[in-house]
Amino acid sequence: MENRVNNSSAYLHPLMLAGTGSDVGKSIIATALCRIFRQDGYRPAPFKAQNMALNSYATPEGLEIGRAQAVQAEAAGIPCHTDMNPLLLKPSSDRTSQVVLNGRPIGNRDAYDYFRKEGREELRREVHAAFDRLKQQYNPVVMEGAGSISEINLRNTDLVNMPMARYANADVILVADIDRGGVFASIYGSVMLQTPEDRKRIKGVIINKFRGDLRLFEEGRRMIEELCNIPVLGVIPYYNDICIEEEDSVDLQTKQMQATQGKVNIAVVLLRHLSNFTDFDVLERDERVHLYYTNNVEELEKADIIIVPGTKSTLSDLYDLRKNGVAQAIQRAHRNGTTVFGICGGYQIMGREVCDPDGVEGNIKRLPGLGLLPVSTVIEGEKVTRQVKFRFRGDASVCQGYEIHMGRTECLDKDEATAMNIFEEGNHPEGCFVDENCMGTYIHGILDNACVIDYLLAPYAEKKNRKQAFDAESFKNEQYDKLAEHVRKYLNMPLLYQILQHND
Repeated sequence: MENRVNNSSAYLHPLMLAGTGSDVGKSIIATALCRIFRQDGYRPAPFKAQNMALNSYATPEGLEIGRAQAVQAEAAGIPCHTDMNPLLLKPSSDRTSQVVLNGRPIGNRDAYDYFRKEGREELRREVHAAFDRLKQQYNPVVMEGAGSISEINLRNTDLVNMPMARYANADVILVADIDRGGVFASIYGSVMLQTPEDRKRIKGVIINKFRGDLRLFEEGRRMIEELCNIPVLGVIPYYNDICIEEEDSVDLQTKQMQATQGKVNIAVVLLRHLSNFTDFDVLERDERVHLYYTNNVEELEKADIIIVPGTKSTLSDLYDLRKNGVAQAIQRAHRNGTTVFGICGGYQIMGREVCDPDGVEGNIKRLPGLGLLPVSTVIEGEKVTRQVKFRFRGDASVCQGYEIHMGRTECLDKDEATAMNIFEEGNHPEGCFVDENCMGTYIHGILDNACVIDYLLAPYAEKKNRKQAFDAESFKNEQYDKLAEHVRKYLNMPLLYQILQHND
């Protein structure tokens, strides 16, 4: 059904997409609604008070936010800003995370310290202020909760779910994942575990990831509405043909595949703290390429190209690589002619040594790297976050990317290597290039640029079969439109607009 409106003058309440659990599809639905509202003549903006993710992005101001909110801003057609994700937690171990507030790191916290009541009100004031600034500029604000709204043991310290919805006076739509099972219990339990005040705020339910004939769930839909006294706004079918950047690395385990014939085989090293895996989205869709994630030494050595990706914990992952034999496998593969390409933490790992004299990452003070690049890295407390424009290997094209890293890398032998890139601003050199089979850079998003991909694949020309260059920007916009069309088809948009305009 086509439920478009064109009424940008109408004020819409802030909308929060809350979840019955993690990975139910809140981020994707938020992305779809940002696109739909934009198509319908509004000026939406995304907001997530607190996000936990290793996949982050640099704003135009050179500050850091969760990648999901950057994607949602892109779908909304507006520049991303730290107000859209004022608090970002980047896990550095099972118990500790780096805390990024308003785009800047303020230190590492363990989970116990972070979730104590002490100091929470200061963070609450910051996320409230960020929301207030967004609300003044955009209509509507599309808010996203985190995990499950039913963690009642965290109710007093929660910054991102129902307390945030109360502050924003937002209408809450509960998102449930039917694919994992237990959808009736998860919806009913999520509603009934709320306080009476918060229960009234939940205005609808979206059931996500449905497989099969929707007519078979009509009775189930009616039962949910009767049990909870809340309308089911839509049952959204599972899709396989729409490509939207993922918020976290949950799906990477499903991409562990073996090398194949007839394509350029590119293996991304599956690091324990792998970050910014969206660096490989464009490459994964290149028809010349078969890309897979692995830490299996045999599969690494079968690859034509090995990419050592970004990581939140360079020294910890380097220690693992040396311990499990992956480091030696990468070195052997390179000696046998495999191209090795490092990005950010992977660039640091490919050098001769990584040092952390101040213990920024932890207790490991120094480790020898893979020794493939003549560089040395010192981990430093100050984080570099910025968007950049550059030229790659003298190519005439102006490329774009972004940096997010803690560390300074210096070339130890300028006779052995040259710069990989030249920044447009200041004409400064960046990265390290030994030859066409060995290079590294700090720039995330470098593989979104066609000239870089073409250069990387050039030695394997006999395996090429793509006839037309891939336009990443057009592809992303096409996917946002496809997602909006898919969600609009199955979501009762007139009822949603009625909810968002109704004065209680």
